[in-house]
Amino acid sequence: MIAGNILLTGASGFLGRAIMRAASLHGISIRPVFRNEDAIAGAPALSVVIQPALNSDVDWAAALADVNVVIHAAARVHVMDETSADPLAEFRKINVDGTLNLAKQAIIAGVRRFVFISSIGVNGSETTDQPFRSTDVPVPVGPYAISKFEAEKGLQLLAEQSSMELVIIRPPLVYGPGAPGNFGRLVSAVQNERWLPLGAVHNRRTLVALDNLVSLILLCTHHPAAANEVFLAGDAEDISTTDLLLRLGIIMGRPARLLPVPVKLMEFCAGVFGRRSMVNKVCGNLQLDITKTRDLLGWAPPVSVNEGLRRVVRLGV
Repeated sequence: MIAGNILLTGASGFLGRAIMRAASLHGISIRPVFRNEDAIAGAPALSVVIQPALNSDVDWAAALADVNVVIHAAARVHVMDETSADPLAEFRKINVDGTLNLAKQAIIAGVRRFVFISSIGVNGSETTDQPFRSTDVPVPVGPYAISKFEAEKGLQLLAEQSSMELVIIRPPLVYGPGAPGNFGRLVSAVQNERWLPLGAVHNRRTLVALDNLVSLILLCTHHPAAANEVFLAGDAEDISTTDLLLRLGIIMGRPARLLPVPVKLMEFCAGVFGRRSMVNKVCGNLQLDITKTRDLLGWAPPVSVNEGLRRVVRLGV
């Protein structure tokens, strides 16, 4: 295990708190970055950094003192009710300019490795005949994915011009206790026995359990073969949306109430109301090939899909 401190941005987030818990269990020294003091509540008693902003104006010198590794998990993520006239510009302020500002100062501070949590959205929004691979030509769709791709390119250029190692991890949808977004809404629907029109969705999607992603991130902080590589994260088993809901129902002891509505019909109806992309996120194919991650790092997802879902149910949505 790598010696010295690890600076973790996004410590108050869904992923950041899980990284802190795992690091504490393994005796790894983490210096977490929180956006405000209220966000510290419930966190382990650690030496913390309060940083309200994550843009290009931040001075990271004090936070980076004696730090060997940076795990950059903070980001401006998908905004459900976007009000900005230029969403991409807003994403770039945090995800590109803020990221590169941190990386430049990390190089000056002598940080050895920078682990960047990107997104499978850099590869694209949907797969067809073949799963995504880390070597694919990126086809980011939407402001968030574009900003992550631009950050990756900027980081790679900085790494080429310095001695700091860069590791890029592109996860798909991350699920676990307290997961936000579409996954949390699906779990809530099953838990409350609401009817869903998702009984005939025969897609294939790679998800990643929170514990699996954390395991990979911590491995990438120190594994020699991870240096200057791009890795895709995922569970060992792909799953359809219908199967996901059925398994959740069995684990909860309250069978999922699913109506076998054809996907084409859902897509048509959603298109009428301008919500086609929402259906694609739930019903489309999005498979990842994690062979490189397995082979180069000797890593295997420690948690099965069923166990990951059991932890969601046992520990709460």
